[in-house]
Amino acid sequence: MGHSTTASGSRASAAAPDSASGTTAKSPGTAKAPGTAAKAPGSNAKAPRTTSHAKKPLQEPKGASSTGSRTSGSGHAERVFLVQTAFAELGGSAHGPGEIAEFTGLDDSVVYRILQSGIYQRIFERVDRGLYRLRTSAAQLAFTALDHRLDGAQAVLRDLREATDGGLAFLYMVAPFSGAQRQCVDMAVGDSDLAELGMTPRDVLSVTRSLRTGASGRTILAYLPEVLQQRVLAEPVPDQAGPGVYRDNDALVASLAEVRDLGHALGYEECMAGWNSCAAPIMWDGSIMGAVLLLKLKSVMPVAPESVIEATKEAAAVLSRYGAARPSADQA
Repeated sequence: MGHSTTASGSRASAAAPDSASGTTAKSPGTAKAPGTAAKAPGSNAKAPRTTSHAKKPLQEPKGASSTGSRTSGSGHAERVFLVQTAFAELGGSAHGPGEIAEFTGLDDSVVYRILQSGIYQRIFERVDRGLYRLRTSAAQLAFTALDHRLDGAQAVLRDLREATDGGLAFLYMVAPFSGAQRQCVDMAVGDSDLAELGMTPRDVLSVTRSLRTGASGRTILAYLPEVLQQRVLAEPVPDQAGPGVYRDNDALVASLAEVRDLGHALGYEECMAGWNSCAAPIMWDGSIMGAVLLLKLKSVMPVAPESVIEATKEAAAVLSRYGAARPSADQA
C-alpha cells in the first residue's frame, strides 16, 4: 500500500487522484466514522452512536395537548419531522413503528398514526406487514431543494485551477441514487481529457465512484452517517485502484478521523498511479454533499504545498456557502 503525506512532509497514507485521487478536507458539519463520532471543523467530536438506537430525549413540543397524547399545531409538526428524519438517520430499506419510536423517543401509537397519515399524503409507503419506508416523492423534494444551488460552480473550479498553477479541479457530489457513492458533476481541466489522465470511462464508473478510494471519496465518507460508512467498508477495493489505495479498513477508518480533524484530505496515487491530490468537503446545513478535488501529477506535486491545500479548502468553503440556508425574515 502506498502512503500519503501531510502538508509538512510527514507520511500519512497512500493515494491517487480522485478523478484520479484526492485528499480530504474538513468543513463545518458532522458525520460519524465507524465507531467514532464525526468532528466538524473547530468543534469537538460527538460521542459515537452504538448499534442499538437509544431513545432520543424528547422535550414537550409547543402546542401539545394537556389532555392526552394527541397534539396539534407546531407540536404535532415536530413529531412528523422527527419520524421523517428517523428514516434518513437509521438507514436501511424499511423500518417498523417500534424501531422509529425507540429512535425518536415518541410513543409507538403516535408514530403509527403519523405513518398511517403519511401513506395517504404520499410521504411514506408500507412495504411489508409492519414495515414502512419513505416514498420516492421524497427524492423529488430533494431535487427541488438542490435546484440552482451549484450555479457558479464552474467559475469556482476555474479560479481553483488558476490558483494552483494549472491543477485539475473537480467537483464531486454524493450520487443522487446512492448515499454511498460519489459522482463527478463538473470540472475545470483546460484542454486535458480522460485519455491524457490515463483514465477510461470504465475507471470513472468504478474507481472514482467508490468512497473508499481517493481523497474526495474519503472526504465524503468521513462525514457520512455510520450506517453508510459501514456499507462502504464492506465493499471490495476496486480492481483498477491505484497503488496508494487504502486496503486495510482500520487504516481507512483512521484516515477518516484525520480528515475531520484537518478539514481536508491528501491523496497519493489512490485512484491512479502517478497522480496526487487534495480534497475538501462541501457541507450544506451540517450535511456532507460533496467535495472539491485538486489533482496534479506526482512529478509536479510530490507533496501538496500549503498553498494548494488552502486554495482547495477555500473553493469548498465557497460552494458550501452556496448551499447554506439563509436566515428567515423572522430570524433576521
